Amino acid sequence: MRKRVLYSQQYIEGYRNALAEARSDLQEMHAKHLHEHAILRRELDQCRAELGELKTTVLARQHAESELATLYRERELARAQAAVRDPMLPLQ
Repeated sequence: MRKRVLYSQQYIEGYRNALAEARSDLQEMHAKHLHEHAILRRELDQCRAELGELKTTVLARQHAESELATLYRERELARAQAAVRDPMLPLQ
């Protein structure tokens, strides 16, 4: 019984070359993806840092507005206490 050749040597070499080329392409794409991922990670870190700065600024502004409102209240109370009132007029 004679062995039947299923694939020629040329076919096998072509297949091997195609696999090697595919592997090379995949490695190149993987390197590009890693590079793009690193760029996106840096952008994300920068956005997070800017968000942190914005948060700090907003909180400082809110604190200043709250302090200003407290000072306005205290000023109104001081004015009310310092005002001379006619005892003959009703309170309201």
